[in-house]
Amino acid sequence: MTVTLVCSASKEVRIGFDQPFVVIGERINPTGRKILAEEMSNGDYSRVEADALAQVAAGAHMLDVNAGIPLADEPAILAEAVKLVQSVTDVPLSIDSSIVAALEAGLAVYQGKALVNSVTGEEDRLESVLPLVAKYGAAVVAISNDETGISEDPDVRFEVAKKIIERAADYGIPRENIVVDPLVMPIGAINSSGKQVMHFVRRLRDELKVNTTCGASNVSFGLPNRNGINSAFLTMAISAGLTSAITNPLHAEVMQAVLGADVMMGHDPHCARWIQQYREKSASDATRGRGRRKRRRSG
Repeated sequence: MTVTLVCSASKEVRIGFDQPFVVIGERINPTGRKILAEEMSNGDYSRVEADALAQVAAGAHMLDVNAGIPLADEPAILAEAVKLVQSVTDVPLSIDSSIVAALEAGLAVYQGKALVNSVTGEEDRLESVLPLVAKYGAAVVAISNDETGISEDPDVRFEVAKKIIERAADYGIPRENIVVDPLVMPIGAINSSGKQVMHFVRRLRDELKVNTTCGASNVSFGLPNRNGINSAFLTMAISAGLTSAITNPLHAEVMQAVLGADVMMGHDPHCARWIQQYREKSASDATRGRGRRKRRRSG
């Protein structure tokens, strides 16, 4: 079975079909977060640090770090963010940028084997990102779109993924260092997008034998109770073969869905992680409840 190894200076994460599902925290991203963007532009990384610590405490196995701020020095900001996050937590990172110079700046300061987010099927992107991945011995997210855009046909997206894997091999990048993003579309706009992703992920697992990731919250865009949709999507996608996702670990429903799916897939031996998470929580809740009752009686 294909296993993608990523690591920090002291911690290794294994992404694979027979491994527990890997949650990649999405919060360190200034897109749509005006205050965070302003702070990072001004050299203030206090919110980045807080987001890193909170996501790891909530159960994230990796963190995505993005510094996409218009008109800012993205390479310098991304490098600083990577150094800061690695100084406060030991989880591996996904270095996320559409700018090749920023990816290289992040990789140059990274300690360990990073996940590069991302490469697409466009020729110029393949020729600029893949040599960088090979140079630093990184793993890479392969997004299944190319010059023609994002096809609604999952079979077309499959062929793009296959092309990226083949081109990566030309640079000496093995398929275990490639994690394919099947591109999750909003189900409120494209009603068949959920079924398309499940079909695509199964093919990636069975035919190309590559690991997968996605921006899981995209599926619920525009809908109420997004965490409910995201949780249902992740449970089904894990069953289909999805091995990781970039998502928000601060949402308890999402993390519960992931832990429950690991139990059902046999990736949590003896249900140990599930029991640890929820038995300890129940015990602490009961202790707090007894304390409140004693205070009421004594008052």
